[in-house]
Amino acid sequence: MTKKLAHDLTYDAPADAVAAMLADPAFREEVCDYQRVLRRSVTIERTGSGMEVVVDQVQEARGLPSFATKIVGDEINIVQRETWTSMDGADIHVVIPGKPGEMKGTGTLVEAAGATTHEVRFDIRVGIPLVGAKIEGLVADMLLKALKAENKVGRDYLSR
Repeated sequence: MTKKLAHDLTYDAPADAVAAMLADPAFREEVCDYQRVLRRSVTIERTGSGMEVVVDQVQEARGLPSFATKIVGDEINIVQRETWTSMDGADIHVVIPGKPGEMKGTGTLVEAAGATTHEVRFDIRVGIPLVGAKIEGLVADMLLKALKAENKVGRDYLSR
C-alpha cells in the first residue's frame, strides 16, 4: 500500500528568493534546529542549473507508538535527498537507512503575484506486513509536521 501526502508551503516572496533560501545551508540547518534534531549534516552542491541537497538528520523517537519504536529504536536517522534539475523543480527521496520504506516525491516552486508556493507531493511506502499502513500514516503525520516547521522557518528567514 502507499500513502499519499500533498502540502503547499507559501511564501510572500518571488520564486528566485525562495530558491536561494532552499539553496542556503544555513536555512536548512535552521530548520533542523527548529525541529530540535539531535545531529545533522547538510550538503548542498550546485549542478548546472540546479542543485543536489542532502539533509542527514537524527531525531529522537519520543512520542511514537510502541509498535513504531520497536522498529526504529530510540532515535530515527532520516536522510532526505533533493535533486533540483532547475531551481523550480526537484525530485525528493527520503529514507530511514536500514529500515523498510521510503518517501518519494516532488517539490515545485510556483510564483504568482509576487508570492511563491512550494508544492510538495509524496508517496509514502512501508513494506511491513500487518502494520505497514499504520506506519505510513504515522510517517505522513511526521512529514507534514516537518513541512509546517520548514514553512514557518522559511517565512521568518525571508522576512529578514
